[in-house]
Amino acid sequence: MSLEVLDLRDQHLSFYDEPVLQLYTGGAYKSIEAEAWRKKIAELDGYIVTVAEYNHSMTAVLKNAFDSAYYEWNRKPIAFVGYGGVGAARAIEQLRCVCIELHMAPIKPEVNIAMEPVLGVARAGKSLGDYSYLNDARSLMFEHIVWWGAALKHARDTMKAPSFLPWGEKETDEIAGASR
Repeated sequence: MSLEVLDLRDQHLSFYDEPVLQLYTGGAYKSIEAEAWRKKIAELDGYIVTVAEYNHSMTAVLKNAFDSAYYEWNRKPIAFVGYGGVGAARAIEQLRCVCIELHMAPIKPEVNIAMEPVLGVARAGKSLGDYSYLNDARSLMFEHIVWWGAALKHARDTMKAPSFLPWGEKETDEIAGASR
């Protein structure tokens, strides 16, 4: 298993403005940056997302990154490391709903970095490693993301996935062709 860091500042994603949901276009985006992003997302078998909480929610840039791919997120696990007033728990809870809509598998263990450790790192010369409860949460999260990543990869590789749509994928392709 390996880890790859994807910094959203390096992706140059424009804000989502697609005329039709990707569910109806076979996943294609008109934005060159979104196409590059979705191809990168497709290469990965699971995700750990760093979440900052502002106004009890995720940032617009993070939500946009989720909106800039669709099929590529499907049937893959996701874990969260959040920071903010309550360790981004409220933003993570909202992201779990977004991920379920993207047919992802959000895992339960998460790392919540509340304001005390944030300020300890920023102002008191501490590191996150100085907080044993964060280390324990991180270890548990890693164990779960590895297990779920392997299990869902095996399922994706060996089983035919059911359609997301009650009318099937073929009809979706016909609808998308008519609307293009």
